[in-house]
Amino acid sequence: MTTTTQNAVKKLTHFIGGEMTPGKSERFGDVYSPSTGEVIALCPLASTEEVNEAVEVAHAAFEKWKRISLGKRVEVLHRFRALLVEETNRLAEMIGLESGKTVADAKGEIVRGIESVDLAINAPHLLKGEYSVNVGGDINSFSIKQPLGVVAAISPFNFPVMVPLAMTSMAVAVGNAVILKPSEKVPNSALYISELWKKAGLPDGVWTVINGDKEAVDTILKNPKIHAISFVGSTPIAEYVYSEGTKNNKRVAAFGGGKNHMIIMPDADLDQAVTAFLGAAYGSASQRCMAISAAMPVGEKTAEAFVAKLKARVAQLKVGAYTDESADFGAVITQQSKDSVLKYINESIEEGAVLTVDGRNPEVNAPEKGFYLGATLLDHVTPDMKIYRDEVFGPARIVVRVSTLDEAINLINSHEFGNGVTIYTESGPAARKFTQEIEVGMVGVNVPIPIPVGYHNFGGLKRSKFGEAHMFGPDTARFFTKSKTVSERWPEAKEDSKTEFAFPSSNQ
Repeated sequence: MTTTTQNAVKKLTHFIGGEMTPGKSERFGDVYSPSTGEVIALCPLASTEEVNEAVEVAHAAFEKWKRISLGKRVEVLHRFRALLVEETNRLAEMIGLESGKTVADAKGEIVRGIESVDLAINAPHLLKGEYSVNVGGDINSFSIKQPLGVVAAISPFNFPVMVPLAMTSMAVAVGNAVILKPSEKVPNSALYISELWKKAGLPDGVWTVINGDKEAVDTILKNPKIHAISFVGSTPIAEYVYSEGTKNNKRVAAFGGGKNHMIIMPDADLDQAVTAFLGAAYGSASQRCMAISAAMPVGEKTAEAFVAKLKARVAQLKVGAYTDESADFGAVITQQSKDSVLKYINESIEEGAVLTVDGRNPEVNAPEKGFYLGATLLDHVTPDMKIYRDEVFGPARIVVRVSTLDEAINLINSHEFGNGVTIYTESGPAARKFTQEIEVGMVGVNVPIPIPVGYHNFGGLKRSKFGEAHMFGPDTARFFTKSKTVSERWPEAKEDSKTEFAFPSSNQ
């Protein structure tokens, strides 16, 4: 609950039934600007009753939306896409203000989010069923895909636009009503997206934004009229959402954390690898589930050369306010996040890691109260250190030295996370061995962040993902629909009926 004087800043709302709706619970959370450390808004934290009321509104809207033709739905998606493009600058400013990421980074996020809308526009193709003529006894069989009903998305702070669009665009296109529970740290973007849906002509109630904390999440997990849940966040919460959601007979796709490695082989172009590591490791202040966390050079000669080049480049990186066009990345999301990253850095030094670049007290051309951390690099990190085992959501990156490719593969495969991984090499056989043997969901070869484009499936392995669905790609259409198989026969004339007791077969 907020500790701020509530009259000092704007109180935000929910979006229910096509209207901005004030919260009723009288509970609010502070929304900060990470660049200044100031509270910029109060986010309403919905009660159980408010969530359930919103679900009823969404359910009523679904009953009408599911009957609207695919062509009409796609028209809405086209208009929505055009509005996203038109409002990119305003959305990027909003993302920067409440998440701290630079405006350039925010614009890149929006472009990737639009890819999900592009895929959803092709929903008619993905919803096509199958048809078989005369499977036996003049019976034709065919399959149909239908929307589930009300579905929910619970999105994280680090991608206030891209992830909600990836979670929900297809759900809307195939005929569901959507409840979005954005991170209470970044509610403004979701509310603005609501306005764009309304302008695009989406019927009231098909799109809902409920702001809230654990009470709202638990209500979503229990409400029987919510049939599917997509979640992105930390692994412990992802596991909780998956466990509780499936317990309540819901489809759940829960995406958790990652510890993403970059292997640098002795034959790699080191300058290319260093440049790739910088952006993949420190972009968005390292607050990406697909950020490269650990560089893993193979062989001491490779490690020494790589670290020498990397050290000089990391030391030049600049952190600044989201409006600072010269900044490479912005502040972390909260003071608590900053404190957590500092703790990981200090503990790893105590455990024997070598502090190669120290970003704990960066020089920033911005208000001192912002949640700033500079780029930090730690060398000689070992697999038993906490900074290696855990996902660290901030700009503290590590180097883990290995002797062989086999050692690297075994270390990565033994880690609890399996989100993303990449290898830098000029060897085809090494790349083939790596892609075949690695137990990670998204794999790159000379690609710094192996995030698939919007029309390929996104998802990790092991404890990076719970459930079999994916966030991007054609699997989203399958996740948000139910399948029926119909067998039908139309006799040409009245026939003598004869009771059959044998199990039906196609030999008839």
